[in-house]
Amino acid sequence: ITGVLLPKPLGGRHVYRKVRDRASYAFANVSVAAVIGDGFQRFAFGGLAHKPWRIEAAESLSGADAIADAVLAGAKTTPLNQFKTTLTRRTLGAVLREARA
Repeated sequence: ITGVLLPKPLGGRHVYRKVRDRASYAFANVSVAAVIGDGFQRFAFGGLAHKPWRIEAAESLSGADAIADAVLAGAKTTPLNQFKTTLTRRTLGAVLREARA
């Protein structure tokens, strides 16, 4: 790759939070990126699937619980990764509080 062309950034507040087991690990257990502006919000989630993704249905909702419910709808967890549902809810809540502060 010799370059990347990105669109003009959205206005609003941009917040990213990455939760890891230890600072020495590069990969995230859960990550949440949010852009929240006047009349819009966008979210991207990492560490929950094979690649980061955006859940557009969650972007029209309000409140961390409703957004998390939409993001986690249909999630198939195992005993080894069940903790990620709680971690996603907590991380999303922290991101929303920071973005709206």
